[in-house]
This record gives sequence, C-alpha cells and structure tokens, in this order.
Amino acid sequence: MWFLLDYSGNQHIFHLDSHVLQSLATRMKNGEMVQPTNDNERECFQLIKDLDHIGGHVQGSLTNKKYMRNEIWSLVSYKGACSWYITLSPADKQHPISLYYADEQRVFKPFINDDRIRHLLESKNPVAGARFFHLMVQSFIQHVLGVPEGTIDGSFRKSHKPRYS
Repeated sequence: MWFLLDYSGNQHIFHLDSHVLQSLATRMKNGEMVQPTNDNERECFQLIKDLDHIGGHVQGSLTNKKYMRNEIWSLVSYKGACSWYITLSPADKQHPISLYYADEQRVFKPFINDDRIRHLLESKNPVAGARFFHLMVQSFIQHVLGVPEGTIDGSFRKSHKPRYS
C-alpha cells in the first residue's frame, strides 16, 4: 500500500488506534465539527486525507465528484455563469424520427400510432432511443450552438467527432 506510507517509509495504517478512528467517525456522523487534538487523532486524519486523495482518481467516487464540482465552480468564476439551460429527453416516444428508428419499417411514413404501440416500439428497441438522443444532441450542437462538424476546441482540450457517427 504505497499510498499509506509516510515519508519515513513506515506504514502508518497499522499503527492507528481503531477506537480513536471509530470515535472520530461517530462524532463526524453526528454532525460534530471535529478537529484533531492529539497525535492519535492526527494520524487518523492523515489516513482520511490519504484515502480522500486516492478517491479523487476513482471515477464516480465522492472525492472525484467534489473535484468536478470545484472545476465547475472555477469555470463559472472564470467564464461566468450560464445564461440558459436546456434539458433534452432521451426517451421521446412522440417524435416521428424516434419512432422510425424504433420501428422495423424501411420506408419513413409520418404516421403516429397510439400511445401503447409507441411505448412498445421504444421499449423493445432501446438502441433506437440512444440513436435518436445522439441525433438530437448532434443537431442541437450544430444548429443551435453553431458548432460545425469535425474537430473543435473544447474547454479543456481538442475534441474529435466520434467514429461511430
């Protein structure tokens, strides 16, 4: 466990007092503001800090989410807040293109079936919903945001058009 080594090379996880660690966890769970007051508590806090640092590199972890929130707040601070928000729905059983993707017919006919048949079409073919959502997002980016197809400069790096499109 290389990440739990202190600078002298000793593994400090094995020298922790489990009763102190449990006491700290209970106090934190109860909402108490906990500050380390002795060496045992400082060692426990160092372990928590080490685990928190490692968790930042694990996708989906609480620390990773915290880092992403900090990045978002930094971008908002640097570039300004968004002026509008848009919500796209991946499951649109009303849209004729979505129904065309879900149906087995080769020829497009803009005939809208009843709600039960539309629901069955979409539920039997979830890939059609994903294809429709991809089409809507790509169309939104191209036509509403005015970003041409191909390579573009993103906020953090160059982005490339996916190969599966």
